[in-house]
Amino acid sequence: MAKGKVLIAMSGGIDSSVAAMLLLEQGYDLVGVTFRTFDSIRESCLAKEKGCCSIESIMEAKHLAEQLGFEHHILDFRETFRKHVIANFVDEYRRGRTPNPCVLCNSHIKWGELMAAADEYGCDFIATGHYARITQKNGHYFLRKAVDTHKDQTYFLWMLSEENLRRTMFPLGDLTKEQVRAIALQHGFEKLSKKRESQEICFVADNNYRSFLASEGVETSVGDYIDADGKVLGKHNGYTCYTIGQRKGLGIALGYPAFVTKIDAERNQVTIGTHDELYTNEVRIIDNKFLGDSSQPVFAQIRYRSQPSEARYKDGVLTFKEPVWAVTPGQSVVIYQNDLLVGGGLIE
Repeated sequence: MAKGKVLIAMSGGIDSSVAAMLLLEQGYDLVGVTFRTFDSIRESCLAKEKGCCSIESIMEAKHLAEQLGFEHHILDFRETFRKHVIANFVDEYRRGRTPNPCVLCNSHIKWGELMAAADEYGCDFIATGHYARITQKNGHYFLRKAVDTHKDQTYFLWMLSEENLRRTMFPLGDLTKEQVRAIALQHGFEKLSKKRESQEICFVADNNYRSFLASEGVETSVGDYIDADGKVLGKHNGYTCYTIGQRKGLGIALGYPAFVTKIDAERNQVTIGTHDELYTNEVRIIDNKFLGDSSQPVFAQIRYRSQPSEARYKDGVLTFKEPVWAVTPGQSVVIYQNDLLVGGGLIE
């Protein structure tokens, strides 16, 4: 007898595919879904299942579901994706900030639209191939870091509500990436086991942010590089081309390594300075939540690839024990106590 019915989000990649294999082995009934967010797929491509119009990943997910013996649906979330993710991405860059679209996609699309789809298909849970775990403590549901700390993705999931977590399963949370590849190979999917992962934002072609922003109506002109005292040092190509902490591609020689330290969208000015000018002890966050113990130290992570740093949290302000480098407005900061994710917010 099946344990329950699970909506499994499938990208066509190895992680979500192995998650589906594991859930089937554990006795769950599955409904697979792959969603369209930002693409130019024509209906004729879908009908013919041709490898055109960026359709490969959708068809790979569909065919894998067929091989494993469960139903699969293609869901069109493009309108919602544009409204919540792309519009925010464009607006944040227009304001001189650096957004993290994957965080919003998870909260509004994967745990927004997918929850509605789970209800429509009569599913008890949703599941994804994220590397994360869920635990309960003091009557609350918490995200917990994955066993594979190099692959842990809780940073991108901090916006999920407790209601989301009550109905979510992460089959890969206790596995390493190497173990996931081995499982794919054991099930006879050798090609899948060797598949590379995309590290780019799905809707920005060739990782060309400026071209994408221009296509969305964000045009910026040449402006001034200035130092911390307001002295003009040279010209830049438009403030949307830069992010805090950037060193490469500045196109200016000052006789010392220069970094972007501030962006002023209103004046189209980019402040540059030394490496040490980017250190700070205090970070103010907005749209924040916190379920931890504020009387105890926390460990806050200010970007995906950075190491969490010890801090104190109070009323939307993180005060770090040691200075942190290149705090970037618009990015997420995620707060941990031990391996539990107890809060997060957007850097203001």
